[in-house]
Amino acid sequence: MSENQDLITEAFKPKTWLKIKSDDSWEIYKIQSEFVTGFKKLTRMGPCVSIFGSARTKENEKYYKLTQEIARKLTENGFGVITGGGPGIMEAANRGAKEGNGKSVGLNIDLPFEQHPNKYIDSDKLIDFEYFFVRKAMFMRYSQGYVVMPGGFGTLDELFEALTLIQTEKIGAFPVILVGKEYWEGLLDWIKREMITEAHYICVKDMQLIHLVDEANDVVRIINEFYEEHGARTNY
Repeated sequence: MSENQDLITEAFKPKTWLKIKSDDSWEIYKIQSEFVTGFKKLTRMGPCVSIFGSARTKENEKYYKLTQEIARKLTENGFGVITGGGPGIMEAANRGAKEGNGKSVGLNIDLPFEQHPNKYIDSDKLIDFEYFFVRKAMFMRYSQGYVVMPGGFGTLDELFEALTLIQTEKIGAFPVILVGKEYWEGLLDWIKREMITEAHYICVKDMQLIHLVDEANDVVRIINEFYEEHGARTNY
């Protein structure tokens, strides 16, 4: 067999990451059930703000404590708090919501590492998901704001999906607030330099979708001012 034939044969071997099953079409019912469960529970929550950030943030770190303060202040201002339900920043946010006697919601996801529900989620407000895209739709539909603490790929994924959907007017606008100037300024500088000035891939006005702050009071002020003008509602 020639070298080219070997390459072709290898290219068409079944891959472990590509599993085509005869019952794939039935998976739609499982996906549908996750949407139904999410809609049913979250519709009753009232105005909530989602808080994102690293699952690896420790209790003694400054962003854990700052997240806790932000969540507490948000609940004291009438907002519930939604998180991904896990440890780190998510735990800090649910903990702060509990301290503020507010609604503490966790949208947990099944992962092979890191993810387990934290103990500060209200027992009747923990929802488990298998599909990331369903979980993300729940965040997007029922959040009155995104508070984005320092985090990794998952945090950036949530951030940029929200910005894209707001920019393209697929959802109603809501405040997107980055917390931690020392962490986020480098990224924002790169966006301004490369995406706006050099490549013109986005417009200057698109940067108005993003707020950058360091203090808990600024987070609460931005969200309160936005909803004094616009009122709370679902985003789709």
